Amino acid sequence: MERVHVLVVAAGRGSRAGEGLPKQYRVLAGRPVLARTLEAFVDRDDVAGVATVIHADDRALYDGAAAGLAGRDRLAAPVTGGATRQDSVRAGLDALAARGAEPDDIVLIHDGARPFAMAELVARAIAAAARFGAAVPGCAVFDTVKAVDASGRITGTPDRSGLRAVQTPQSFRFGLIREAHGRAVAEGRHDLTDDAAVAEFAGHAVTVFEGDPANTKITTSSDLQAAELRLQTALLDVRTGQGFDVHSFVEGDHVWLGGVKIPHTRKLSGHSDADVVLHALTDALLATIGDGDIGSHFPPSDMQWKGASSDRFLRHAVERVRARGGVIANINATIVCEAPRIGPHREAMQKRIAEIAGIGPDRVGITAGTSERMGFTGREEGIVAWGLATVRLPVTAD
Repeated sequence: MERVHVLVVAAGRGSRAGEGLPKQYRVLAGRPVLARTLEAFVDRDDVAGVATVIHADDRALYDGAAAGLAGRDRLAAPVTGGATRQDSVRAGLDALAARGAEPDDIVLIHDGARPFAMAELVARAIAAAARFGAAVPGCAVFDTVKAVDASGRITGTPDRSGLRAVQTPQSFRFGLIREAHGRAVAEGRHDLTDDAAVAEFAGHAVTVFEGDPANTKITTSSDLQAAELRLQTALLDVRTGQGFDVHSFVEGDHVWLGGVKIPHTRKLSGHSDADVVLHALTDALLATIGDGDIGSHFPPSDMQWKGASSDRFLRHAVERVRARGGVIANINATIVCEAPRIGPHREAMQKRIAEIAGIGPDRVGITAGTSERMGFTGREEGIVAWGLATVRLPVTAD
């Protein structure tokens, strides 16, 4: 049976988006653009795998964008791209072939900076490739289009009834599009701007299926601002959740706090790794959607969680929020202990929590203090942490 592969092209520099990170890694409503793009594919049961083509310098950025995604088992190792989009797609197709893609399989090729591909559009792309072998989504053109020469003088007015604004994901039989890319390179064509053009060059008929006007691509800084407004406008249900955790000290030589291993004269006692910070944040996120607490999802009586790394718990809570269409606006942990000192590890904790949650470090707060030698924390018998989370959810009818 034919399998469906997805190739996300994200190796460009995005210079038209202005200074800063490449556009596919810019933050959009709290998350990298590429994370939102990948999310359209990685949790689909009809997709066998998703491979991303990235720039050689962007591995750390890619890893940050991919962190916290549901369906990560479908996410293949990234592929290093080339100098042009055409080169990058060819590298991705070669990597898919090396991983076992068959000629009759289907491949969807999608722009990394196009984060609004809805499930219905992806389904249409798969069906069109199965039926036609080569197909692209397109939308009717409603503005009058003019052809101009180098001086800007109009040379013609095409009939817009026969025009379509083409999008991605573009969909093909794998063998067809890989052969077409190989032929284009063999004949010295490196200037083809999309995969439909590559297929056309190789003599294949390409069919246009119904696109989605909302499936916009982020090219400029204005596009990014419009996308941010679009997402924020849809997320008007703002909720705050609080979590709490405490663990006592036992004999040991380190503690886990905020996903960071910190040398210490003792360790924290617990069924898992006893990371009070991640436990409190897990409860805070679950509270925002009324979804129980860490104990109901990971009961201490279940031995599979004995010694477990607590990043699994926080990632699960993040996925539960995102399954509801939510966006994490901010998470904050307050830690109370006499030792170890938190300050030297604050930045590492922020970075690690941000990686797990798939948000920017500027959306993670770590505050700490002592209890002035009072109580069990003052006697250095344990550590306590509070978690606070703010999320934005789509408004739903009651």
